[in-house]
Parts: sequence; C-alpha cells; structure tokens
Amino acid sequence: MMRLALAGARAIVDMSYSRHFLDFQGSAIPRAMQKLVVTRLSPNFREAVTLRWDCPVPLPGDGDLLVRNRFVGVNASDINYSAGRYDPSVKTPFDAGFEGVGEVVALGLSSSATFTVGQAVAYMAPGSFAEYTVVPASTAIPVPAVKPEYLTLLVSGTTAYISLKELGELSEGRKVLVTAAAGGTGQFAVQLAKKAKCHVIGTCSSDEKSAFLKSLGCDRPINYNGEHVGAVLKQEYPRGVDVVYESVGGAMFDLAVDALATKGRLIVVGFVSGYQTPTGLSPVKAVTLPAKLLKKSASVQGFFLNHYLSKYRAAMDHLLKMYASGELVCKVDLGGLSAEGRFTGLESVFRAVDYMYMRKNTGKIAVELPHSVHSKL
Repeated sequence: MMRLALAGARAIVDMSYSRHFLDFQGSAIPRAMQKLVVTRLSPNFREAVTLRWDCPVPLPGDGDLLVRNRFVGVNASDINYSAGRYDPSVKTPFDAGFEGVGEVVALGLSSSATFTVGQAVAYMAPGSFAEYTVVPASTAIPVPAVKPEYLTLLVSGTTAYISLKELGELSEGRKVLVTAAAGGTGQFAVQLAKKAKCHVIGTCSSDEKSAFLKSLGCDRPINYNGEHVGAVLKQEYPRGVDVVYESVGGAMFDLAVDALATKGRLIVVGFVSGYQTPTGLSPVKAVTLPAKLLKKSASVQGFFLNHYLSKYRAAMDHLLKMYASGELVCKVDLGGLSAEGRFTGLESVFRAVDYMYMRKNTGKIAVELPHSVHSKL
C-alpha cells in the first residue's frame, strides 16, 4: 500500500485515502492544475502546444517527488521536442518542458529518506511546463533556495561544462570562439573558457550583449549586426581559433569551420538557426567540409547532453559550488525588457519562446509560475 508525505499534513499519509488526498487535513495541493501539452507535432511552438487548465495533479510513486514548480526554463530545443525530432515514434499528446525549480509538496515513502516536504529542488525531467511535476527522487537536486539562477545550470550550464571538459581540451592561451555567447549556454562557455585561461571570442547580436560579454571577461565580443564575423576572425586571428563552441549552425557554422586553426576542434551543441524550419536544419557547406578538415587536421564533434548523463551529477555539483562561491555568473532573463513584460504564468511560455527566437534574450530565459489562485502554497 503506497504511503505519501503531504504538504500541510506534515506526515506520511496512507494512500488508501487517495481519493481524499488533495484536500486531506487542509492540504494546499489543489485537485487540478495547468500544464502545457504537445497536441500536434510541429516546430511552431504555438501551433504544437496547448495550455490545458483542468488537468489532474499527478501522484508521486514510492521513489518520486511531487514538485510545485516556481521557475521553468525555456530552451531552443523546446521546439525540436514539440516537433517530435528526438523520438520519431512519439505520439501526441505529451507534456512539454525540460527543467524546473520548485518545492517538494509531496513524496513517496522511499523518497522521504532523503527529501522533505518544503525542500527546494531543481530537476531536469520531461513535463516541467506544469504547475506540478512528478520527479524521480534519484534525479532531483537539492538547492539552497528556490531561485531561477539554479535553473540556468540544469541544461545550459552542464552542457557547457561537460562538453568543454570532455571534448574541448582547454588549456592556457588557447583561442576559443563561442557563438551565441550571450545566450543561456554561451554565457557559461565564455566563463569556463576564461577560467581555463583561454582567450575568448564571443559572437552576439547587440551592443548591450557585447557589454554583458565584456563583464564576463570575454576578450573579443563581436556584434554581428555591426561587424562581419568572418572578416574580424580573418583579420584579428589569422592563425585561426583552437576551439569553437557552436550552437547557431548554418552560415555561422561555415564561418567557424573556416576559422579553425591547425588541429582545431569545433564542438556542435546545437544549430538553432534551423530549428524553426520543417527539417530542423539550416544549410551548411558540407561538400567542402572533409577537405577543409583534412587540410587542417581539424575536427567537428557533436555533443548531446543525454549521452553524458553519467557525468551530469558531478557537473552540477561543481557548478553549484562555483555559483555559491561567487565564481560563476548565472544570468537569468525573465522577460522584464520584453514588449509585454515579465514572463509570468504558463501562458507566457509561448511569448518566451518567441522572444528567444527573436534573439532578444541575454542569458537563460526563465518563466515564473506564481502561486495558483486555487492553492495556498
């Protein structure tokens, strides 16, 4: 028989009372919640996703936590997920969102050995675009407080840390080019490369973002709306760059390949310029790529976080320590400068995705989920 700890009850409650569970002893967990559901496969997030208002709040299993989400993260790959690109066999409907930060409001008996009701946790798991998400206790990460800064580390921070550690071979004096450097993951690639005493070049789309990159220690920000990236690289770095952290794709990928030094390495962490297209791809000069790599003994390697999950917990622990000690800036963009203001509530996730693809964000985009009118939490 399942037993469960409940917020408001402060006890492990016998789930033979499950039909009364949601209002047991005045518990603040409502019977229903809002969540975003992919109802049609499409890279157009607004076409693919529906906000559902009256979904049952899920019950955690024995080894699970029920988390009341306070902040959820928006990723460029959210539209790849809504298009079904990560699993061609996927059938709609399915829940959207990859990551969240919030409080534990209920948990299974086994989970109560390591977590408590009211504890702040961060997690990377499907279905975060919801007021409540069931999270396996084994993957939840305790954090000191419910702050959006912790959200920045879950996908964006770990992608930069693990990829550069495993593939980058960073060392003092190396020249590192980071594309989309002022974005959610780019900000961490810049900082981690500087920690390794590298010379860092970062591309971005505005003078304001250039200023942000300088504040992180970036040696040479390039605002591609004011300067031509290829021309700058040829003139100022005639011997090329040693490492490229590349997330844009298309023409930017081609420029980065041409800028590689002898034995240079290009790490592909994404190709966001193509995600909104029907194929999810943006054209690159693939015909000439083998010859270019051979000529320089250079390499191109992909990085997908799910293939490195054995390294994930250690990476998160390291990044959390860096943030706690003031060694790491975790820039969050909650949409305060967007036309309609701060991203608040699940309905604003649509706006946040648009904001990202208009290249407006500086740092990681996060959406705040306020207290529900149906909840005392």
